[in-house]
Amino acid sequence: MRKISASVKEAILADDYYLRCARMKEGDCNGHITWEHALIYAGRQVDEKWAIIPLCEWHHAVNKHQGGGNENKEKHQWIALKRATKEELAKYPKTDWEQKLKYLNDKYNN
Repeated sequence: MRKISASVKEAILADDYYLRCARMKEGDCNGHITWEHALIYAGRQVDEKWAIIPLCEWHHAVNKHQGGGNENKEKHQWIALKRATKEELAKYPKTDWEQKLKYLNDKYNN
C-alpha cells in the first residue's frame, strides 16, 4: 500500500466528500471511513485526490471486515474515474481511460 503524499492528504482532509462512504447509497455501510487508492498505473497506486475514494470498512473489506465485506475493485475504479477530468487522466497516457470508463459506465450506471 502506497502512503498518501502530504499534499494529497491535506487536500482530502479539507474536503467534506471524504467524510462519507462513496458507496453509501447502497445502504449497507458499516465501520469507520477508510481511504482507498482505487487506481493502479504502471504498477503503482495513483496518488491523486480524485483517485483515492472514501469507503466504510465494509466496502473496503478492511479491519473488522478483513477477508469479508463487500469490496468491489471495479466499482471503486468507476467511482474514481468519474471524478477525474480529462486533463488529470492525460497524465497517465498508457491506459485508455475513456474506454475503461465507458465499459464501467455500461456495467454500473443502472
